[in-house]
Amino acid sequence: MIEELLKYDTDLFLFLNNLGSTTWDELWLFITNKFAFIPLYAFLLYLVYKNFGLKGTIFVLLGAVLMITTADQLANLFKHGFERPRPCREEELKDIMRLVVERCSKFGYFSGHAVNSMATAVFMGLLLKHRYKYLPFFLLFWAFLVGYSRIYVGVHYPLDVFTGMFFGSIIGWVFYRLQLILQRRFVNNKT
Repeated sequence: MIEELLKYDTDLFLFLNNLGSTTWDELWLFITNKFAFIPLYAFLLYLVYKNFGLKGTIFVLLGAVLMITTADQLANLFKHGFERPRPCREEELKDIMRLVVERCSKFGYFSGHAVNSMATAVFMGLLLKHRYKYLPFFLLFWAFLVGYSRIYVGVHYPLDVFTGMFFGSIIGWVFYRLQLILQRRFVNNKT
């Protein structure tokens, strides 16, 4: 059963990865670059400050740092625990896939980009949804683009991305709930 699932995953990877063309490569390389969205993070930080003030922003930043650290370390734990090679490391795929990036690390299950972007999308989307009702949808769309970019550039299978998004959504929700508790206890408490 596992072999069959991995075969479907490989087939879906090849289909999605080969949809790409050199015309779109630069766009997807931009999307997959972890520094490309610094303006988005700065904008979200501005929205947090506007809605929660300085003290609330500090708590949100601390929560976000802990959330990303948790998500990143969980992804690393899975990568080194499962040791599933990335598609760009599979000899039988090298001639039938598109590798758009210059380097490819060893293990890929599950995607750190997918877990971090989804955790951020869920955390910030839930935190700010009361003031910006479309923001959660925009952030989820952004997280899906980041996840797909990892398939497009040839470094992750769809299962790597879906698993990362699954764990990212849980981690983002848990840290959102913790954030609410901290805000009630330390930020909104005037006594």
